[in-house]
Amino acid sequence: MPVTEQHTKVLIVGAGPSGLMMASQLLRYGIQPIIIDNKQGPTSYSNALAVQARSLEIYRQMGVVDKVITHGKQTKGISFNQDGKQVSSLSFNNAGDGLTAYPYVLLYQQSKNERLLLEYLTLNCCPVYWNTSLISLQQKTDGAEAQLKNDGGEHTLKCDWVIGADGAHSTVRKQLQIPFKGDTYPSFFYLADLKLDTTFLTGDTVQLYLGKQDLAGFFPMPEDDCYRIIGNLPAQFGEREDIKVEDILPYLSELTMSTIKIVENNWFTTYKLHHRMAEKFRDQRCFLVGDAAHIHSPVGGQGMNTGLQDAYNLAWKLAGVINGHIKANILDSYATERMPVAKALLNTTDKAFNIIMSTNWFIDLIKKWILPKVLNTAWKSKKLRALFFKAVSQIGISYRDSNVNLHLSKGTQIKAGDRLPYLKVFDEKKEIATDLHEWCSKPGFTLIILGKFDELYLFTLAKWITNKYPSILNFFYLPPSGKNVEVFNALEADPHRQKGIIVRPDMYIGYMNDVVDIGMMDNYLKNVVGII
Repeated sequence: MPVTEQHTKVLIVGAGPSGLMMASQLLRYGIQPIIIDNKQGPTSYSNALAVQARSLEIYRQMGVVDKVITHGKQTKGISFNQDGKQVSSLSFNNAGDGLTAYPYVLLYQQSKNERLLLEYLTLNCCPVYWNTSLISLQQKTDGAEAQLKNDGGEHTLKCDWVIGADGAHSTVRKQLQIPFKGDTYPSFFYLADLKLDTTFLTGDTVQLYLGKQDLAGFFPMPEDDCYRIIGNLPAQFGEREDIKVEDILPYLSELTMSTIKIVENNWFTTYKLHHRMAEKFRDQRCFLVGDAAHIHSPVGGQGMNTGLQDAYNLAWKLAGVINGHIKANILDSYATERMPVAKALLNTTDKAFNIIMSTNWFIDLIKKWILPKVLNTAWKSKKLRALFFKAVSQIGISYRDSNVNLHLSKGTQIKAGDRLPYLKVFDEKKEIATDLHEWCSKPGFTLIILGKFDELYLFTLAKWITNKYPSILNFFYLPPSGKNVEVFNALEADPHRQKGIIVRPDMYIGYMNDVVDIGMMDNYLKNVVGII
């Protein structure tokens, strides 16, 4: 299906998870983008596998999380094995309890994520133009001009904004001449999606096997007896391109000291890993998200999830500008908030990956004798398990240094710029159990006030919102009660006083104050966020 429009508010180049999430989020705000991809259709390969809690929270806000959980598999932990024997085992059970509605890592293939988001686009009458390539991109003062090509020929499309979600080899990034700095790891790797007949795999934990020079990770997939295997190709293979899955079986058997029988080979490929980051995430009217902006090793299952977060962060800001609700300078906060996240991720995954892959004799001794004991001891600490979960699940990411936030509270545990904590609430008005995230399910900002207020002031607040922010600001009131003591304690709120919180559309706290003052909140929304 060819693109026939002459103009679009937003052109999204790339229909992978990041591009599809960007389109889905824009649709929530009433913006119909055009999304293109040079592939023939959605991927049939699994690619990324882990969906972290923060991504599941987004899917919940979109109303599709039940489908994800139903067709995914929770992993119960990770084990480290040397010489075929388990030397350390880390259980994920209870690691994230109380921190999120989804205190686990869900294994749910990238292909399923894409089809889920495509279904969301279809229900909202937003097609993907497959087999359509971006040939050239020229920026103008008020937008950009994109030259597209498909089987029907070339087509010129005028765009107010362009999103580059077209992967590591991004045409958008290349057209903008944005450097993609980094390097390539020297080793070759393989990825195999197999149905196996084995006795040593549990089917519910990630199992890593480490040798002196080789490694392999077995990741259980949602389908019975199916595993994703990722490992480095033994050095004797060199840079051969004709390697088949049968060629690596002897090395896998030696590494695991077990017999591996392949029942079905769904996918096998070899590749090199890269760690790179774009020098900037924005150039005038164009933005980069996902792999177009940053790529890194698969350690920790962070790649796809980070791209989803990029799109989630940018979409509400861009939608606010397009809809005329927010001043355009809020768009500067996308790079301000997301570039440090990408940089930190590259640094941590790079260090972890280099340690895992190191053949240095001293590091090898540490990995074999010291690291397992350290891991087993550290994992006994509830606090350390929670810190680990916050990092891997991405719920610990904070934007405290962003100028889109304003912290006026004396509270120190949770501040403006932090993700809104997952706290269960008893709604006194409706007399139902819910949670703060559920209160923030609608598009837009959410005002939550805690404490005692007389009806006249509540009426004044509601009138202020109705008159000034009718389609932008949602409102919830939590009075003190015995059933909500934990909420007040977590937010460092005195039940006998007041507390005001304004939650951004991406469920990050934008404003926090120990008083509920209309003038101060108005100042935040107008002068800090830039709401028009």
